[in-house]
Amino acid sequence: MSEKQPISTAPKDGSKVQVFWTDEDGQENESIGQYRSLDRLRATGGQWDETDAGWWIFTDANTQKKVSPHSWQPAAKAGNEDAEEEE
Repeated sequence: MSEKQPISTAPKDGSKVQVFWTDEDGQENESIGQYRSLDRLRATGGQWDETDAGWWIFTDANTQKKVSPHSWQPAAKAGNEDAEEEE
């Protein structure tokens, strides 16, 4: 698994990465997140402003939340397990 990197080095091209953030209760969390620029948000329709740009995660299948992560690492690929199966 990759080492955590400062969020300032994360890609802001819309790709999904693993982000690490602290919630309002001080709980450390990790989620798949995506940086959404104001231009990208406006392209989806609706009314967006500068405060909407940033890192977004899904809290469940239907709910998104803007977060302020402190670090990131590449998202794990599906089927890419750390441990290999022994025969």
